[in-house]
Amino acid sequence: MSGPQSPDQPLPTVKCVVWDLDNTLWKGTLLEGDDVAVDARVRETVLGLDARGILQAVASKNDHQPAWQRLEDLGLAEYFVHARIGWGPKSTSVQEIADDLKFALHTIAFIDDQPAERAEVAFHHPQVRCYPAEDATGLLDLPEFTPATVTVDSRRRREMYLANARRQAEQDSFDGPSQEFLRSLDLVMEIRRATPEDISRMEELTLRTSQMNATGVHYSDADLRALLDDPRHEVLAITMSDRFGSHGAVGVGLVERGPAAWHLKLLATSCRVVSFGAGATVLNWLVGEAAAAGVHLIADFRPTARNRVMEVAYRFAGFTDELCACVAELAPPESGQTQRLHITPAPRPVPDTLRLTAVALAAAP
Repeated sequence: MSGPQSPDQPLPTVKCVVWDLDNTLWKGTLLEGDDVAVDARVRETVLGLDARGILQAVASKNDHQPAWQRLEDLGLAEYFVHARIGWGPKSTSVQEIADDLKFALHTIAFIDDQPAERAEVAFHHPQVRCYPAEDATGLLDLPEFTPATVTVDSRRRREMYLANARRQAEQDSFDGPSQEFLRSLDLVMEIRRATPEDISRMEELTLRTSQMNATGVHYSDADLRALLDDPRHEVLAITMSDRFGSHGAVGVGLVERGPAAWHLKLLATSCRVVSFGAGATVLNWLVGEAAAAGVHLIADFRPTARNRVMEVAYRFAGFTDELCACVAELAPPESGQTQRLHITPAPRPVPDTLRLTAVALAAAP
């Protein structure tokens, strides 16, 4: 294997494996007329990586049509989200795959039977981890191919990526106002109480979401599980889907319900659904629920280098720096950088670009 390593730091988890074809994914050379076949252990590796939420792509020097047809005949084409099959440098193919996926190069692995091809990729992209073909059947045993947790969403990451590609292609060709395109998607948002099965993904959202994260605070798996059983707290799981398929879990909220005010301690939504108005929809729903309960709503906000978009969402929803006696019932913020934003709620309409199904939040017990 080539690429930067540090004995003091574990390798980051690989997010995409880029496979060569001839004598790597399959045995034999297609253009030489070989009846190429896939070893059962290599097939097991492809399926195992997919089950762990690791995307896979192809970078092969071959004629595209017969190579892709052979992948289909072998029942493996569906597992590859990108295929760069042609006669250009493998380093260019790897770069294009990383750009299309919006993945950093250090999260890409490249596997090829030819030392010269691995060297060419490593020369141009030293961050990419390169493996010889004989290592293919052992990838699942390596720590960099073993995510700490495998959530429901990660197991269907390939399906969600391909659905998003179809969605993006239709948006690019849509001739009309953006609001009309959103209506055409048949968007559905669900806001519900989180279950124990949701918590790993909820923790992941607090770690990986930066632009639409109100505080940047990480709530651990144990923290969130403990709050599930606290009658004063609501841990909210936010999911979205449309006619192309599921977006999976796209947000997490944490609300502490007090007698005079509800305290929104955490709100994080995936940047993938910012353009669909997910953050604004959740905020407006919370404002409406607080209005129905007859309480004020206070939201924690801590500025970071990347979450200016979330601050704009709060301000646009009507949150201000207004001083209110209801703030006195809250414990002081743990960080001096945390702001307490306040709103006196009134009912809010649901946007006509999506259908919302949501749990009803009652007044504090």
